[in-house]
Amino acid sequence: MNKVTCFLFWPLCLLIILTMLASCKGKEDPLPASPSGTIGFSIDHRVNGQPLKFNELIYTNAAGNNYLITDLIYFISDITFYHNNGAAKVIGEVKDIFYINESMPATKTIQFSDKIAVGNYDSIAFTFGISEAKNKSFLYVNPPEVLMGWPEVLGGGYHYMMMNGKWKDAAGSVTPFNFHLGIGQLYKGSGYNVDSIYAFVQNWFRVSLPGSSFQLADKENLTFGLTMNIGQWFEDPHVYDHNYWGGAIMQNQAAQQMAKENGWNVFSIEKH
Repeated sequence: MNKVTCFLFWPLCLLIILTMLASCKGKEDPLPASPSGTIGFSIDHRVNGQPLKFNELIYTNAAGNNYLITDLIYFISDITFYHNNGAAKVIGEVKDIFYINESMPATKTIQFSDKIAVGNYDSIAFTFGISEAKNKSFLYVNPPEVLMGWPEVLGGGYHYMMMNGKWKDAAGSVTPFNFHLGIGQLYKGSGYNVDSIYAFVQNWFRVSLPGSSFQLADKENLTFGLTMNIGQWFEDPHVYDHNYWGGAIMQNQAAQQMAKENGWNVFSIEKH
């Protein structure tokens, strides 16, 4: 082998070796996925233990109001699983806000796309409604979610909940009510003129579910039954009287505050 050939041969060999090493490295098996499982919610609505039935005047709240329900629609978001090692898994890899409508059965079954690390979990919590950081107008452009819009002049964004119904008032008339939760307003003076609004109030709140500890194994899919007790909205810690608050509360922050404070134990959960 002459000097010129030798000079070209060894760099070429080195290039071939490096190429082969890079090719082998690229074909290495990927690292195994961390052990994980999945979780879903099956949602139910009841009234003090009774199945929710629309348009039937069969319920009585703590104030003695006889009432019925015609619509129940709401959002829950930022669902969080608290691991006993101190970690918190917030659902949101694909979706973080969930629309639930009693009249749309498909919305009452939620399978989270997120992979949840295996282990022991102390509790589950979520936001009722949508947090201030996320509750922005035009977040949704299509129904059904877009139909939950909260008037821009009253704070914008979206309703946390639309619960519509009727109650038998003090005169014995069956009167409509709209138990709507969303961004509240504070007004100058005693009226509700939108020109006198001087501040907005965020009425979303966190729900911590008692008895929600669980263990998750690798490749396991757990389903939890999440139940709303509608009667609770009207009784603890405040007795809510439709005769006092009337049929609409979107501009009545005192009524919304009462509903918000009653919402702390509206939900319960159990593993199926």
